[in-house]
Amino acid sequence: MEKKLEKKVLIASLIGSSIEWFDYFLYGTVAALVFNQMFFHNDDPAVGLMLAYASFALAFFIRPLGGVIFSHIGDKIGRKKTLVLTLSLMGGATVLMGFLPTYDNIGVAAPILLIILRLIQGIGLGGEWGGALLLAVEYAPKDRRGFFGSIPQMGVTIGMLLGTLALSIMTLLPEEAFLSWGWRVPFILSALLVFFGLWIRKGIDETPSFKKAKEKGEIAKIPFVETMRSHWKEVLIAVGAKVVETAPFYIFGTFIVSYATTQLGFSRTVTLNAVTIATIITTILIPIMGKLSDKIGRKKLYVGGTVLMMLYAFPYFWLLHQGSPVLLIVATILGLGIIWAPITAVLGTMFSEIFKSNVRYTGITLGYQIGAALAGGTAPLVATALLNAYDNSYVPVALYIMLAAAISLIAIASVRDRSNQDLDSDLPGEDSIRTGFGQTDQKA
Repeated sequence: MEKKLEKKVLIASLIGSSIEWFDYFLYGTVAALVFNQMFFHNDDPAVGLMLAYASFALAFFIRPLGGVIFSHIGDKIGRKKTLVLTLSLMGGATVLMGFLPTYDNIGVAAPILLIILRLIQGIGLGGEWGGALLLAVEYAPKDRRGFFGSIPQMGVTIGMLLGTLALSIMTLLPEEAFLSWGWRVPFILSALLVFFGLWIRKGIDETPSFKKAKEKGEIAKIPFVETMRSHWKEVLIAVGAKVVETAPFYIFGTFIVSYATTQLGFSRTVTLNAVTIATIITTILIPIMGKLSDKIGRKKLYVGGTVLMMLYAFPYFWLLHQGSPVLLIVATILGLGIIWAPITAVLGTMFSEIFKSNVRYTGITLGYQIGAALAGGTAPLVATALLNAYDNSYVPVALYIMLAAAISLIAIASVRDRSNQDLDSDLPGEDSIRTGFGQTDQKA
């Protein structure tokens, strides 16, 4: 691939992913700081917080529906057109959130409207991730697929970084000003990012893998049905593998905001700064881990990161409970900045390598979004509920992180590493077949 096209593809896959996740994480952080007071009004602060987190979790359960809708379009008419639709839907919902009246203005209609927009966000994001990933992976040379596949994964942390930085600036305002209008500014200004993302993606052609499948007449009639008929095992693998990538992430990046400020007495600014620093570090490490996976294999990195995540669960909370801002930053850097990086860097590429090209969009999206729904959006809610049920003890939350790691290790056990193999050798009529759930390389 020529260098100019390579850069364009990587930027297009990264920019849209970053914008989508900026919108998404903006909601997650504001839910803990504003929505629990301004939209989910309740005399008990803990109940208000849980309601706000429930609205955060709700979108995760709608994401698989968005994934089914847009992955169907992506596997039928192409990746590019689908990515324009998802970005437009997601961006529009986010901007409108910035203009919503609060509970004091219109009563119960306020949280209802907020939840509707949140669901629209979830539907858009449900189809965005798979398209952005395949845009990079299906253009990638086979010996650089790990690196290419890690680039859209950077969008997760870049989006989070942009959202956290925007709110960090806004929290410098007086409390009254922040709650009144300051939190709205990042939502409204996200419109500029959306227009930029649409402009970048307009100039990208369809991926070579999709073109190849279309030329051979191998486009699935109903991708979802074909996926569940012939790739249901791979979908289950992807669901399980996603658990350790998503649950700890929302503990380290979202739950920590409310936990550190309300339970441990840290300031909001210090907590957000800790998340920001860790996010910068993991953003730098993700492409490095992607390159490393091209040399030593995806599975080794994933398993190594997952084992470290399991071992780190209790030390993480011990560091937080020392009451030191420095140790808060160290704890967040270790978990979110270092241990999580190799897991997320290789996850999408591994998913892509176990699905056939004519159902690849649907397969990776189902695995990713169902896994996210089961373990991601619920993580802050589950962690908060565990604290309330066990007298604010962090032990159940640490065990929850360890359980997530154990599930993913079991799920990934049967997957063979396909680093440096042809991505589309799984297409019917090719010389070799896919290595997936318990399969080995063989000649047809």
